[in-house]
Amino acid sequence: MPKKIVRRPVPDAIDWGQQLPPLLRRLYAARGVESESQLDYTLKSMASPHTLAGAERAAELLLMAIRDDASILVVGDFDADGATSTAVALLGLRMMGARRLGFRVPSRFVDGYGLTPGIVTRLQEEGEIPDILVTVDNGIAAHEGVVAAQAAGAKVIVTDHHLPGETLPPAEAIVNPNQPGCEFLSKNAAGVGVMFYVLTVLRRHLRDAGYFAEGREPPIADLLDLVALGTVADVVPLDHNNRILVEQGLRRIRRGLARPGILALLEVAGREPQQISATDLGFVLGPRLNAAGRLDDMSLGIACLLADDPQHAHTLAIELDRLNRERRSIEDDMKQQAQVLLSNLALDDEGLPWGVALYEPEWHQGVIGILASRIKEQLHRPVIAFARADDDGEELKGSARSIPGLHIRDVLVDLDARHPGLLRKFGGHAMAAGMTIGAQDFDRFSRAFDDRVRAKLDAQALDAAIVTDGELAPDELSLVTAQLLKDAGPWGQQFPEPLFDGEFEVVNQRIVGGNHLKLLLRPLRGRDLVDAIAFNTGAQVPDYTKDGIRAVFRPEQNHFRGRTSLQLMVEYLEPR
Repeated sequence: MPKKIVRRPVPDAIDWGQQLPPLLRRLYAARGVESESQLDYTLKSMASPHTLAGAERAAELLLMAIRDDASILVVGDFDADGATSTAVALLGLRMMGARRLGFRVPSRFVDGYGLTPGIVTRLQEEGEIPDILVTVDNGIAAHEGVVAAQAAGAKVIVTDHHLPGETLPPAEAIVNPNQPGCEFLSKNAAGVGVMFYVLTVLRRHLRDAGYFAEGREPPIADLLDLVALGTVADVVPLDHNNRILVEQGLRRIRRGLARPGILALLEVAGREPQQISATDLGFVLGPRLNAAGRLDDMSLGIACLLADDPQHAHTLAIELDRLNRERRSIEDDMKQQAQVLLSNLALDDEGLPWGVALYEPEWHQGVIGILASRIKEQLHRPVIAFARADDDGEELKGSARSIPGLHIRDVLVDLDARHPGLLRKFGGHAMAAGMTIGAQDFDRFSRAFDDRVRAKLDAQALDAAIVTDGELAPDELSLVTAQLLKDAGPWGQQFPEPLFDGEFEVVNQRIVGGNHLKLLLRPLRGRDLVDAIAFNTGAQVPDYTKDGIRAVFRPEQNHFRGRTSLQLMVEYLEPR
């Protein structure tokens, strides 16, 4: 689908108080950075934990549990944020002196999301009800699960970052920056970030209680590699505080100080720790970790993150890599089936529905979120992909992905109010959501979803656009610029990695790997040749050597056989 190339506006010049290259001044200003302090990524600049509501009470309960040698069970989630949150909780509590620790991760296919009464029932049957149950990356909506756990004899600490409903569960402590009355500066914290903050408060409580010898406090900063991975993989906005956490984690990884599991995942992916960026956390490590929760059991991913022995970590990383390749194969098949559904979708005078709902009985429940994201990118409109929730097919689970300008959870709230009972369960964020409907209601839901999207979305929002930071001068197309941009991050959600647009003569083009377009380019305003590559173009592409191209790209360093050269990573191209 052709895209409109839009250049990001740049505010008036800002007095930074330091000497920054003009390119970085432009990029930072366009991302809302207004002062030098917003570029300080040292730990002393982290948001204070004192305003994180519930953290003090959670720390008090955990201190008493450590003092009394009570049992603590961490209940996580089956995505990368949940896995890293679980690992941070277990490793951090172990550092603090907790000895009786365990964890549970719900099965995507059996339990569904979060702390449920079913999980509590199984813990009772196994005689595993803990003294303290800590949820990570879930729990804010687990009213029934919290009550069941308390009835079974556990005290419950909820640590979460998801948006709460109208009421909060009756837990002994709730730590969530998005709960009413919480004044914590970073409302965008991931679940792993919330748990990390709880550990900082717990460490202070233990210090005040005299638990640590002079100078022997637990080094919880050692956990920042996991915090960085979970934060980026969960695609939360990289506000200043999250950028601090991510940058500090990246620095540990680049120095080779990461957990053996992270280093093993990098090794199986063919990435050098010294060269890693935030993008690698999201697109290289995150999918391999998520593959366990999508296809199997996230306990495998957590075991990899917890592994102390590098060889054991490597064995687990190989299995995670295998699962990720299997996931990609399943995804490819589902994408082909989705194209058939789209081609057969009933068209009216206005074309495709504004809100697209797709369902195939054989689709894999663990992959529908990725599928919805891929189709959303293709169509530039909100998409929900559904799969069977169980073997009998009476219920469907859906995963939604939205586009800028449409808060998908608000759409579902509106739909639920207008069509009571149509949605059996739902929840989510602005850009992603999950839901359960009856299989017999799919057609009715599809029409209602399209209707509500049309009511809330401006037609112009359906025009696909790609936002760039304008042109680079010919002398800026260099390895120096590529290194400058890499060092200037971390880049991520709502602090986007710089993209540039420009016009080029195509000196040579060829397909490599059967699916990728390799290019040799000359800028129209320059003389030097530069390599470029556009991934997943397909084998059939136009002959761009005739008229040249307009391209949207990122300048990167290409490391190959001991040689480093400039390569443009082309995100979008069109004939000039």
